[in-house]
Amino acid sequence: MSTFPDKFRLDGRTALVTGSARGLGWEMAKGLAEAGARILLHGRSHSQLTPRLAELRAAGHEAEALAFEMADRAAMAAEVATAERIDILVHNVGERDRRPFAEIQPDDFARLVDTDLSAGQALIHHLLPGMVERGWGRLILVSSIAADLAAPGASSYIAAKAGLAALARALASEFGAKGITSNALSPGFFATETNAALIASTAGKRLRDRCPAKRWAEPWEIAGAAVFLASPAASYVNGHTLTVDGGVSATYIA
Repeated sequence: MSTFPDKFRLDGRTALVTGSARGLGWEMAKGLAEAGARILLHGRSHSQLTPRLAELRAAGHEAEALAFEMADRAAMAAEVATAERIDILVHNVGERDRRPFAEIQPDDFARLVDTDLSAGQALIHHLLPGMVERGWGRLILVSSIAADLAAPGASSYIAAKAGLAALARALASEFGAKGITSNALSPGFFATETNAALIASTAGKRLRDRCPAKRWAEPWEIAGAAVFLASPAASYVNGHTLTVDGGVSATYIA
């Protein structure tokens, strides 16, 4: 007999998490695995993913790896075609260009938007037919609080992340009747490897104090939100942006 907590289980489902060799992608992949999903890790190379794959398997989880550059659409199509089925996509890949707007040339802007936004649309294009055929799917696009709370020096990243949230809404409106939900996940200040230098800086301390929780989030704290959005418990959550930021976007500090 099933109980309400069973609605958070993902047994029998396969989840692809892009950019899952480290950081938030890895934490979400682990969380989904612990909820019962078969995991498809993604990174630029198989050698990059081998240690993570071994870690999941050692913990008793079923896992495989897909390796391709997001900009290489042919490699993307070939790798995705090797997967028997993909029920859940967590599109987490995201590059950042920390420069003033005047220094970001149009080609640089287009390249980052292609990696962070357009490549996600291309990947979803491959996965949707199977989801529609099965009548079940979960699309989770990782945006950022920067999509709504802009700051100087990251215009291409901000534009791309805002586009992901808008894309999630567009997909929700078009495919909700097909049994597919589409949502965005919006992280705040997380203490990942890539943010280590920022955390230790004066700016990092200001960001910590800006948060009502008065701390940077631990990377594992994103996993619960991803598991929820992927699970049957979130079957009527569609077109939503779930913010995980300790209250930053809910507060005004003079």
